[in-house]
Amino acid sequence: MTLSPLAQAFSATGRSAIPWADAACDLTRPLTLHGYRPTSHRPENPVVIVQHGMLRNGDDYRDFWIPAADRHGLLIVAPTYGKQAWPEAEHYNNGLVLDEAGQPRPRESWGYAIPQRVFADLRTAGVTTRTKAHLFGHSAGGQFGHRLMSTQPHDWLEEATIGNPGWYTLPTLEKPFPEGMGGIGLGDAEVEALLAFPMTILAGDQDIETDGPSLPSQPAALAQGPHRFARAHNYLSAGQAEAARRGVPCRWKLVPVAGVGHDGRAMSAICAALWFEGRLISAAEAGVSSEKVA
Repeated sequence: MTLSPLAQAFSATGRSAIPWADAACDLTRPLTLHGYRPTSHRPENPVVIVQHGMLRNGDDYRDFWIPAADRHGLLIVAPTYGKQAWPEAEHYNNGLVLDEAGQPRPRESWGYAIPQRVFADLRTAGVTTRTKAHLFGHSAGGQFGHRLMSTQPHDWLEEATIGNPGWYTLPTLEKPFPEGMGGIGLGDAEVEALLAFPMTILAGDQDIETDGPSLPSQPAALAQGPHRFARAHNYLSAGQAEAARRGVPCRWKLVPVAGVGHDGRAMSAICAALWFEGRLISAAEAGVSSEKVA
């Protein structure tokens, strides 16, 4: 029997880089799945989908998770939206939601729908028997991650954590996407599903840069706060206010992380410890670097 490309790639342990195309989105925009399977992995073990930052460095983000994968037997898959096929924020961070005329594309063709289909293919290939996956995104991947949560079904996810996004899509239909959830075919059901999911927002208390090429600075972003740490608190407050207005709970949790700035490696380690060890580790234990990692 011929194995599928995913089954073949993950039949061996260690790192892998798997070409992947998504017909429902756009076959002219291929991806690479940067994966890691530790020797301790079994099909019933957790799967972590990791969303990279603006550098389109899925291989780095995959590697950030290798220590946790080895420790806990995790399967790591980092769908990588390469710079050539997904060059701008509108393609990756903003999910290719709008076409060139500014009109919504079909919802199943949004970039945010891809991780769920990757996970479904892992199941079909027999790489995993899990029914749900974990989702982590940092920086631009945090933008991608919370917008995925804003626009896509959640029934395939058991955990979702976002770290240090540059700015947020607010949980309201009163503002157009990407500032809010309006104008792209979403409704009350999507807003309330987002508020109901126990999403974790990791916010480094040293991620307080107020300018720089990677910090969104358009008026809608600046209205959310001067830096990423403030914007995380603003997002939580917006969710709580919208939930109160609707008379529904907001189940989000914001976890401030002391001593950590814009550091994808450290935030990956912190997220892994929260999920699989039930504890918040220190900046030193997370291996904080003086170098920003987007």
